[in-house]
Amino acid sequence: MELQSSKSHKPLKTTPYQQPTTTTSFPEEALEHVLSFIESHSDLNSVSLVCKSWYDVDRWSRRRIFIGNCYAVSPNNVLRRFKDVRSVTIKGKPHFADFNLVPDGWGAHAFPWISALCHGFPLLEEFRFKRMVVTDEGLELIAKKLKNFKVIVLSSCDGFSTNGLASIAANCRNLRTLDLCESEVDDRSGNWINDFPDSYTSLESLNIACLSSELRFCSLERLVGRCPNLKSLRVNRGVPLEKLAGLLEKVPQLTDFGTGSFVTELSTEAHSKLAKAFSGCKGLKGLSGLYDVVAHYLPALYPVCSGLTSLNLSYAAIHSPDLIELLCHCPSLQRLWVLDYIEDNGLEMLAQSCKDLRELRVFPSEPYIQEPNVCLTEHGLVSVAMGCPKLQSVLYFCRQFSNEALFTIAKYRPNLTRFRLCIIEPQCPDYQTNEPLDDGFGAIVENCKDLRRLSLSGLLTDRVFEYIGTHAKKLEMLSLAFAGETDLGLHCVMSGCKNLRKLEIRDCPFSGRALLVNAGKLETMRSLWMSSCQVSYGECKMLGKKMPRLNVEVMDERGLPDSRSDDCPVEKLYIYRSLVGPRVDSPAFVWTINENAASEPRIVNE
Repeated sequence: MELQSSKSHKPLKTTPYQQPTTTTSFPEEALEHVLSFIESHSDLNSVSLVCKSWYDVDRWSRRRIFIGNCYAVSPNNVLRRFKDVRSVTIKGKPHFADFNLVPDGWGAHAFPWISALCHGFPLLEEFRFKRMVVTDEGLELIAKKLKNFKVIVLSSCDGFSTNGLASIAANCRNLRTLDLCESEVDDRSGNWINDFPDSYTSLESLNIACLSSELRFCSLERLVGRCPNLKSLRVNRGVPLEKLAGLLEKVPQLTDFGTGSFVTELSTEAHSKLAKAFSGCKGLKGLSGLYDVVAHYLPALYPVCSGLTSLNLSYAAIHSPDLIELLCHCPSLQRLWVLDYIEDNGLEMLAQSCKDLRELRVFPSEPYIQEPNVCLTEHGLVSVAMGCPKLQSVLYFCRQFSNEALFTIAKYRPNLTRFRLCIIEPQCPDYQTNEPLDDGFGAIVENCKDLRRLSLSGLLTDRVFEYIGTHAKKLEMLSLAFAGETDLGLHCVMSGCKNLRKLEIRDCPFSGRALLVNAGKLETMRSLWMSSCQVSYGECKMLGKKMPRLNVEVMDERGLPDSRSDDCPVEKLYIYRSLVGPRVDSPAFVWTINENAASEPRIVNE
């Protein structure tokens, strides 16, 4: 369990503490006040291990907790340790679930957490779930049990319908945030928006962009119009372009707006009205959506572009000339998500116009087409790296790359903390020299000393992993695909990257030998995912026996893995540390190897 700090200053309900024997006594009320300023959950965990007294102060004063893996602890662990939690963040399925690599029905059910915490923490105000199965029953329980509930964030979740949202709307009178970011919702009707009572006015953030049905627009308009503190609003495709002006006139105070469809035919008068409505949003900083956009209407956005710091066009099929014209009006941009329609020309312009850019994500418009009608190469990213001195985070999909380009990026942007390069064709070499991209990625990890997250692609040998193990000392998350030659590569990473927390591997020639040699490292990590590799069922059994405090989960939809020989590779492997042993909700295709592990090991800080 990983736990996050809060800034609560409520009186401490104390029990007699065992004072430390090696430090001067520190007033508990003063210590609680000091701890409230610690932002990092890992730092707060470290502080709580100083002595029994500090542990108890943390126990009584912690208001926010973060659980990076819903199976690493049980709800009872949380209830035993903490006494007055107000906000809970829980992550479920492995990250590769975003790429459809985790089988349907794997797990990550939120209801046991919701049930236990609703009863154990009656003053709970916030639930934030990511990649979890959230049911209508769970949402209804939240709505009925938590009288002061304020925030529900369901990011990349599934399992619930608009009926559950209706329960939240009807009963959570103090709700401030309803965010359905990238979730899969059983959208039965847009009428659920009517369930917000007429007296409800507390909404501050509403994200319903993932919904498919057409909302009852008059109800949405009334809802946002009576909420004076609404700052963030993201609507879905069901809100047509001709109605955006009227909606914006109700909420000129917005700082973040996600548009609906941008494709309806508008008269000259309606276009002018839309531009006027946008110009009335003086504080707008973030813009997203623009589904099915018609470029002819983009000038309506120009009045707010000068103040934008965030622009998400990852669903907008806007081609390079129109994108260039739009981005020329956004000199303050710090974050840009865009499709590859931007092309190299657009990125070159971005480098010239947006000197404050900190994050860039370029997604493929049509990843499976062999000869796309866009001109996006490594040159676009190199231009941004050279022209944007504050750039820290990159996600870049393209079809070719070179070591020379990686050298240049490493030279100009040593301040990178996230670098994810996705070359769409697996094992694609340096297109200039036909050599592996080892040295280029080696330059990235050697020059970017604060690198926290890295994704590799292209033709890569074990040499790149030697670079990573030697230089990437602050790396926390590494994603690999179609890379490496032998177990030496995996060994270099696991033995060298001291701060590594999450490791994701697919389609690499690694066996379980490196895992067995570095088994101790696995206990310091949050999780390891491997699929389509060379880890055998026998090696999984040896690892489970060697490390009983780890859950070694084998996923194999071909049938029982022990029906085959021990040297047969498993399809998918997920390893994570746990305080509660094997989970009880495993589907038929998941086997936890360490079945004899203790069900409740001693509680430790993770």
